Amino acid sequence: MSDCRMIVAGYISLDITPAFPESYRGRTMGDIVRPGKLRSVGPAEVSPGGCVSNTGLALHQLGADVALITKVGDDEFGRLLQDTYRRKGADAEFIVSKDVDTSYTIVIAPPGSDRCFLVDTGANNHFYPEDLNYEKAAKAQYFHFGYPALMKSFFSDGGRRLARMMRQMQERGLVTSLDTAQPDPGSEAGRVDWESLLAEALPYVDFFVPSIEELGFMLDRSRYEQWQKRADETGEDICMTLSLKEDVHPLAQKALDLGCGAVLLKCGAAGMYFLSSSEAHMEQIGDRLNKKEGAAFTGRGWGDLAFFQESFRPDRILSGTGAGDTAIAGFLYGLSSGMEPELCLKIAAGCGSMCITTYDTLSGLLPVDKLIERIRSGWETQHFIRP
Repeated sequence: MSDCRMIVAGYISLDITPAFPESYRGRTMGDIVRPGKLRSVGPAEVSPGGCVSNTGLALHQLGADVALITKVGDDEFGRLLQDTYRRKGADAEFIVSKDVDTSYTIVIAPPGSDRCFLVDTGANNHFYPEDLNYEKAAKAQYFHFGYPALMKSFFSDGGRRLARMMRQMQERGLVTSLDTAQPDPGSEAGRVDWESLLAEALPYVDFFVPSIEELGFMLDRSRYEQWQKRADETGEDICMTLSLKEDVHPLAQKALDLGCGAVLLKCGAAGMYFLSSSEAHMEQIGDRLNKKEGAAFTGRGWGDLAFFQESFRPDRILSGTGAGDTAIAGFLYGLSSGMEPELCLKIAAGCGSMCITTYDTLSGLLPVDKLIERIRSGWETQHFIRP
C-alpha cells in the first residue's frame, strides 16, 4: 500500500453471476430455482465482489486516490482477483494466506427480481485488525471498512476488534466509515447480539452506511419481520413498502443514538436517507481531519441534517449487484472532495442508478463530472418512499 488519501479495507469475494434471459422477468425466485428443474441461462459474468471491490474499485474508477486492503487464499480464485486488480491499475495490498480459501459468491439476479446470494466467506473470516499497518495508514485521510457481519473475526468477540480498529484510525486523524452486510439468519452471524456489537463500535464510526434491511435485522428484529411479512403479502420488495416517518427515520435515529456521527441509510430502489448528529459533533470530525494537509471536509454545514434522496430512474435494469456499494463510493468521493451534503447524496444515488444498468458493478459508472451534469440537467427521480 502506497501513501494515499483514502483506504478501503475488509471483505472481498469472487462473484460469479449467470446472465438470465429477459423471459425470466416477473418470475419469482422460487419458480426459477426449483429442485429437479434445469434452467437455461447465458454466459456468466466473473468479477471481483465485496466491499473492497465494489466500493474500493468504484472509488478508483471515479478518480479517488485510494488504497485497497483485503485477504485471500493462495488459490486460483485469489490469483484471479489479484490479476483483475492489477489490470485495473488499483493500489491493492492482498494479504495471502496458505491456510484458507478465497471467498466466492454465486449471484442469482433474474431481471426484475431481487438478488439471491450463495456465499462462502472463506479468508474474510481470518482478517484481523493486526493485518493493518496503522503507522502507514496515518498518512491517509479516510478509512472505510466493509462487511464485518460476514467476517467472523469481527463479529465473534462482541465488536471489540472492530471498535479497536476504528478507534485507532480515528486516533490517527482519519475520518471513518462503516458498511455492513445481511447475515444469514441461520448462521453464527445471524445469532449475534448486533445492537450490543454496534454500541461497542459506532462511537468510533463517523459515517455509518448500512442498508435499511441490514439495520432492521440488527437493531429491530420484530420491525424487520413485520417488513418481511408485509412484503410477502404485497409481493413487493421490502424497500417499496417503507414509510419514511414510521420505518426509516426511527431506525436511523436508533443507530445515531449508538454514537456514530451520521447515518446514511440505503433504502434500495427508493433511495437513501441521511441523518446527522449535532453541528458541533460534525465539526469535531472536520477538526480532527484538518490537521492533515490538503483535507477538504470541514464538517461545517453537515450537522443536524435529516433528508431523503430519491433514486434516479435508470436507463435499464440488469443487476442490482453492488449498487449500494457504488452509491457509497459516490458519497465518499463527494465527501472527500469537500462537496456539500445534498450533492454528495445525489452523486451516491446517481452511481447506484448507473451501476444497475450492467451485470457487473463498475462498467456502468459515469465520470463524476458527467454524472453531475446529468443530475443538473433534470435526471428524473423515482417516488417510491411513503411519507
